[in-house]
Amino acid sequence: MIPQVLQDAWIEMGITGDERSLCATAWALACDGHLADVSRAERDLIEVASPSPRTDALKDLAAAIRAGDDPLGATFASLRSAAQRRRHGATYTPAAIVGPMAEWLANHKRAERVVDPGAGSGRFLCAVGRHVPDAQLVAVEIDPLAALTVRANLTVLGFDERSEMHVGDYRALDLSPATGPTAFIGNPPYVRHHDIDPAWKAWLRKRAAGLGLKASALAGMHVHFLLATAHLARAGDFGAFVTSSEWLDVGYGQLARDLVAGPLGGLSLHVIDARTQVFADAATTATVTAFEVGEPQRPIRIRRINRLEELRGLAGGKSFSREELRREPRWSALLVPQASNPRGFVALGDFCRVHRGTATGANATWVTSQDDPQLPATVLYPTVTKALELFATASGVLTDSSDLRAVVSLPEDLDFLDSTDRELVERFLEVARRAGVADGYIARHRKSWWSVKLRSPAPILATYMARRPPAFVRNLVKAHNLNNVHGIYPAASLSETALCNLTKALRDHATLSGGRTYAGGLTKFEPSEMERIMVPPPAWLESDEPWPSIA
Repeated sequence: MIPQVLQDAWIEMGITGDERSLCATAWALACDGHLADVSRAERDLIEVASPSPRTDALKDLAAAIRAGDDPLGATFASLRSAAQRRRHGATYTPAAIVGPMAEWLANHKRAERVVDPGAGSGRFLCAVGRHVPDAQLVAVEIDPLAALTVRANLTVLGFDERSEMHVGDYRALDLSPATGPTAFIGNPPYVRHHDIDPAWKAWLRKRAAGLGLKASALAGMHVHFLLATAHLARAGDFGAFVTSSEWLDVGYGQLARDLVAGPLGGLSLHVIDARTQVFADAATTATVTAFEVGEPQRPIRIRRINRLEELRGLAGGKSFSREELRREPRWSALLVPQASNPRGFVALGDFCRVHRGTATGANATWVTSQDDPQLPATVLYPTVTKALELFATASGVLTDSSDLRAVVSLPEDLDFLDSTDRELVERFLEVARRAGVADGYIARHRKSWWSVKLRSPAPILATYMARRPPAFVRNLVKAHNLNNVHGIYPAASLSETALCNLTKALRDHATLSGGRTYAGGLTKFEPSEMERIMVPPPAWLESDEPWPSIA
């Protein structure tokens, strides 16, 4: 929602509240200051901007900024949809996080300059400027409209004389040598790897290799920014970033973990409970990471907090050695009390493999009823298509497939069909072609775009994403499963007794602690994480002996 102080100014002038109005307002506040030397991209916006608000309206706006509000940033977030801002990962950080991070930066030690890699509207630098009166403030922002709001805010607060603005990509930034420590602070943009240019993915691998580290092309933009910071920083430099928490656990977050435990010199991590709504406009988790380059021996403190008020001071937490953290693939698991496992239990993955179900690429086309008259019965396979179908199986045994939907699974070579069935299938495929199904990403990567190729039925099916532990169900009807359900496949044949006992053991011993938690408390188990669940070994499962007691 556009703040009232701006709405009033624009209504008074008969101006429609849009980006041209925001540009005019920001430039009116910045044009007479020391940050008025704008980039070409900003100049292009200024040339087509709306008329500037009147002087009295600008005074009211400046007063709001000096009082600690951010009407320009709030307006930017209101005018740009979440989808539009997602392109650059523009999620604006609330004062409840900005304040404690800025205070920690000011109290940790003196900084000669402070760099914000993705400045947005300058919230972090404005906060730091109040706490550190003599540091040079360096804002880096790729969006020219957002950059203008940074210039305006810093100018209104009188910080423009000691500030500089870089309009461009942080990964391409060069910093001049400094005689004292440089501090880094901010909220590195969260952009998924799908939206990152391949050239920057190559940059990530090359720059990581320069530090002796490996990088995954699946890493998000925030990992790129951590690496760029490690490249720019020198011994004694320090900082604090708030990021999504996913890098603590996921495979493609390994580079971030290696950086924090290594070159960046992590000091502390404050992991905010996933059920806490941190950002008003984004459902994401959050972790605040403090670091100081050149601290290779100091333990790293990790703390889980439930309320943002607990961030103050970035204090507390359990200490872990860097070597311990390098060995641990999932850092959030270090904060979960480890349940005692019964003596003799083993990991599920010691004798079973967990696989994702099939991704059709277009469920609206490939999922239908089991008695669909438009298709031959021979190509319709009863399939678990919703996790709810397993949660609803209270007995833990799937004994009836009549209520399940069916997946259309066609052979790669349609010549195997008889003439009657072939005619039905050809009609079906023509409709699918006209709907664009053949042009979908998954279809284009199949040998034959129409051949979904279901996995063989798994003896045990499992949900993997919910706000409660996974549901495990013995699959007596040999139903197939789509990719919203995992399949558990014993490496060697197990008897029916063993399979039923294994299903019961999984239902009894699975907890949320083995998965990774996302915003809102949603917990996800990747196949490898499900394989780490502890269960009785096959010898006990095959016998009628009672399971061992807890050690």
